[in-house]
Amino acid sequence: MRAIETFEELQVEATSWRRHLHQYPELDYRLTETAKFVAQKLKSFGLDELETGVAETGIVALVRGHLGDGPTIGLRADMDALPILEASNRPWSSMTEGLMHGCGHDGHTAMLLGAAKYLAMTRNFKGSVALIFQPAEEDGRGAQRMVQEGIMDRYDISRVFGLHNEPGVDVGKFAICYGTIFAALDEFDIIVKGRGGHAAEPHRNVDPIVISAQIVLGLQTLVSRGTDPLQSLVISVTSLTANGAYNIIPETVKISGTVRSLKENLRDFAEQNLFRAAAAIARGFGGDIEFKYRRYEPVTENNPDETTLAIGVARKVVGANAVDEKFAPSMGTEDFCYMARARPGAYILIGNGQTASLHSPAYDFNDDAIPYGIAYWVNLVETVLAP
Repeated sequence: MRAIETFEELQVEATSWRRHLHQYPELDYRLTETAKFVAQKLKSFGLDELETGVAETGIVALVRGHLGDGPTIGLRADMDALPILEASNRPWSSMTEGLMHGCGHDGHTAMLLGAAKYLAMTRNFKGSVALIFQPAEEDGRGAQRMVQEGIMDRYDISRVFGLHNEPGVDVGKFAICYGTIFAALDEFDIIVKGRGGHAAEPHRNVDPIVISAQIVLGLQTLVSRGTDPLQSLVISVTSLTANGAYNIIPETVKISGTVRSLKENLRDFAEQNLFRAAAAIARGFGGDIEFKYRRYEPVTENNPDETTLAIGVARKVVGANAVDEKFAPSMGTEDFCYMARARPGAYILIGNGQTASLHSPAYDFNDDAIPYGIAYWVNLVETVLAP
């Protein structure tokens, strides 16, 4: 087992990488400078293979062990930032106004780079490690595209592992659970159709704004009165748009929102009942609706065997009492689900301390977590690929 102290020197270097990436955030697939920086570092480590341009700006690097033949496992880090105006007031704050690393992907990338450097120097394992640097996690499609472009088959990856920082969990601790760890993501649009006209003569119109207000209130009962309270379903209206003026009742109003669920049957329930409830309310007021429902990421499932492995490795790194193996699933989403569907996998959370929440303008990745992340990756490789 490689102790945390083993990676103290690497922490200094990886922290400098992380802060550089933090200063120059990029979005979705447009990671030109980020990918260039990561590729240059990987090349300098003397890896066996390096493929760039996967899913536009994704990277896969291969490290072969010196202890004989064996399988290949995949380790994944995401690289993209968010369209948020940063308010962390750090010396290394974003240099690009309106963009920031508000989810810690800069830290994820730095930790996997640190592990890559160490594994390339030691190679104390059999088989190979595929280091996956992914674009567009926030877009929700980057992992899917990398899988569709064949990385699992091309590198013969047998298992895949992911890691994400978690504000609120102390540095030096890990959290994970068996089964579903992140929710499925769906989105909906409801176009409420009325009959527009002069605001001074509402009796001559069918007001879609009033109908929309009733729909928004009505949708709240779908969860509170339509589903088992022990099941997890979130329906949130996040946008209400009307093209009107002070003296005009508009023809239409657009209601948009998100659905998060931990079971597939809840997605079916939401799609069917959002339409049923909205249509009934609108028609009851003399209007009508158009309805669109889009299913995006499925739930992220941790495979039992890989989860047991991840728990065992985390315990080796920080001790049994510092690993919460019954962490409550999150209603957030994670496109690692596509990799975990392509190959057995497990996703673990690493403590970021008592910091601002993810996607907050005040958030910053905690560099004290870096040696724990590197230690987890290295010990995972040397455990799974032990001779």
